[in-house]
Amino acid sequence: MVRAGHTVKAVAGAQHVRVEIDGRVVAESRRPVLVHETGMPVRYYLPPEDVALDALQPADTRTHCPFKGDASYWSYRDGAGRVTEDVAWAYPEPLAEVALIKGHLCFYDTKAAVSVDGQAL
Repeated sequence: MVRAGHTVKAVAGAQHVRVEIDGRVVAESRRPVLVHETGMPVRYYLPPEDVALDALQPADTRTHCPFKGDASYWSYRDGAGRVTEDVAWAYPEPLAEVALIKGHLCFYDTKAAVSVDGQAL
């Protein structure tokens, strides 16, 4: 989709994406959806089946993107009960142009160790 000089595109990928928080693997997938968006690094959205959802809890945070839709956020809960807020986000009902990301989670590389094909982001 191109709107006012801004482009966003979601494409299926086959890269090996691994996400760790505090040394725990919380996601690992070879089925990411890559989102290419003007002014942003490539984002890797992972299917929920490839995420350890038992390590996450829904957060209260919500945001709106005019190019992707309304996002909800997830926080990480470690074994000791400590919570790291808003480590990942998802679009439960994305706009039609990026429908491939529906329900997939994307992790902040500032709050989690994200690697793609063995290379850290």
